[in-house]
Amino acid sequence: MRPSAAAVPGDQASTAPSAVMPLWLVRHAQPLLEPGVCYGALDVAADSQATHIAAQALAQQLPPGAFLHVSTLQRCELLRKQLCALRPDLAYKNDARLREMNFGQWEGQRWSLIPRDAYDAWTTDFWQYRFGGAESVAEFMARVEWAWCDAQAQSARGVAPVWLTHAGVIRAVSLLAQGVLEVHDAALWPVDAPGFGQYRRLDFRI
Repeated sequence: MRPSAAAVPGDQASTAPSAVMPLWLVRHAQPLLEPGVCYGALDVAADSQATHIAAQALAQQLPPGAFLHVSTLQRCELLRKQLCALRPDLAYKNDARLREMNFGQWEGQRWSLIPRDAYDAWTTDFWQYRFGGAESVAEFMARVEWAWCDAQAQSARGVAPVWLTHAGVIRAVSLLAQGVLEVHDAALWPVDAPGFGQYRRLDFRI
């Protein structure tokens, strides 16, 4: 199974009948935090009204039988609660693999106050260095890839997985969808992600 792509000449599997099953990648609503503050694993709340607006929009789009996988951070849990209140048919489970990257000692600090040498050490060894001392990009990508493989298996069973998650996780998935498993150059890390409360669909052919 692979993300949908154009048929390749001579690829017999591409000519066989197939169905499309989406993976929904949903970002939590605006967190209640000042701009410029480093937060990843920091368990900060999200704006309740913005979350409700996001839940209303999503509730109208998700198909019957979709299954929610929810980051264990409260900004995603709030979205899950409001979404399930609107769509009680949706089943869910919490999944710590979908948490944002952990920036360790820099969580809750202003980005502008983090020492320059910390940034330099990270860009020098972007893949393995634990920025903040807690988690490297390699470790982060490994847990997201684990969840990604489970999502593909779930899609193959005819279930549409929905991730209530974070920008960093969605960026990691955009790499995995292209077959990129390692990123050693910080300049190659994606910058594009859905806005707060927005979502992206990635279609699998099964």
